Amino acid sequence: MQNSEALALAAALLAAAGDLTQRINDGVVARGFEARPAWGFAFTRLAPDGATVTELAGHLGVTKQAASQLVDEIVRKGYAERRPHPVDARARLVVLTERGWACTRAAEEAAAEAVRSWIDVLGESDVRALCDRLGRIAPHGPIRPTW
Repeated sequence: MQNSEALALAAALLAAAGDLTQRINDGVVARGFEARPAWGFAFTRLAPDGATVTELAGHLGVTKQAASQLVDEIVRKGYAERRPHPVDARARLVVLTERGWACTRAAEEAAAEAVRSWIDVLGESDVRALCDRLGRIAPHGPIRPTW
């Protein structure tokens, strides 16, 4: 593969990721939730068992202070709450509230809608193949923004 082809592929993947992020966020907002894309990336780390601010900062690739500000905001909006950590008495665990889980379900619905539009363009078998191949390249994550 030529450098220009590799660059074109990288640009297409980044454009698809950016479009997908925006479409999911728009879908969450359309379902009645206040949201920002950064919250969705945080929610993927908080689900299913919660995380400390330090763990969330590592997941998002931000400072502890930035993660703490994000947590303050989602707690204030009712999407998460702080609880005592079950193992470390010095730490607090941030977990999704029922409102946070409902927002997460709305994001899943919006993601499914976005992927259905890919099926309209590529066909279901090609989208399944794309999913398989991308899974081989990036099998785990973390799913986080590229600040």
